[in-house]
Amino acid sequence: MVKERKVYSKEFKEQAVILSETSGKAVSKIAEDLGIRENLLWRWKKEKRLAGANSFPGNGNRQAGSDLEEEIRRLKQELHLVQMERDILKKAVAIFSQPQK
Repeated sequence: MVKERKVYSKEFKEQAVILSETSGKAVSKIAEDLGIRENLLWRWKKEKRLAGANSFPGNGNRQAGSDLEEEIRRLKQELHLVQMERDILKKAVAIFSQPQK
């Protein structure tokens, strides 16, 4: 049985972070009251602190918002493939350069 991932809106995340910063309650209590895991709320707080107004892009999903991000993702995949090919060729050279018995 596969669990479906919950998706929270940007507004929900922002309100949860604001509540955790202004209420004076423990983060664990706020997370319990909201029905989310404590580590999730900590992650949202960190993202809000680091990204500020740019935090929580999209509808809560982390999406490649720009062409540059998509290009970076594609290039990383291509780099990984080329590195694997290089490693295979290195091993092949080592095997074929051994003297024949």
